Amino acid sequence: MIFGMTPLVFIHTLISLVGIVTGFVVLRALWASRRADRWTAWFLATTILTSASGFVLPADKFLPSHAVGVLSLVILAVACYARYGKRMSGAWRLGYVLTAVAALYFNVFVLVVQLFLKVPALHALAPKQNEPPFAIAQAVVLVAFVVAGVFAVRRFHPAQGEDSEAVRA
Repeated sequence: MIFGMTPLVFIHTLISLVGIVTGFVVLRALWASRRADRWTAWFLATTILTSASGFVLPADKFLPSHAVGVLSLVILAVACYARYGKRMSGAWRLGYVLTAVAALYFNVFVLVVQLFLKVPALHALAPKQNEPPFAIAQAVVLVAFVVAGVFAVRRFHPAQGEDSEAVRA
């Protein structure tokens, strides 16, 4: 056990957190109209690993988390195709931005779910996750990501062939 988690759950959690952190770095780069190629590769890879590894965690039946995982993998496939297959040309720029932001949103959505399950103070507020504190928290996250996504769509216009690894902090 590592922090009360099996090694598999710990690795899944660690990958998820890396995906979230790198996702926020990518989101910031989108706002600055930078491609952030290496950060994007890490974000997409860890987010794919997060969604895929969720299926090997112990579960007796198909859970809502599995549905989120399936949806996330579909969205990530579109993000990867738009980013690497179509090189974000034309409408694929919009497709990439929207799917990248949506993939990050799903990671954060699951993080909020897990926080309400595992953090005693939050769990006491919403033990069944259908109480107002949980709904409010998820609504705030959703609105924040809609605003972040709109901002990213408006700001992200990378130059063709631009190499952004001169990521400015």
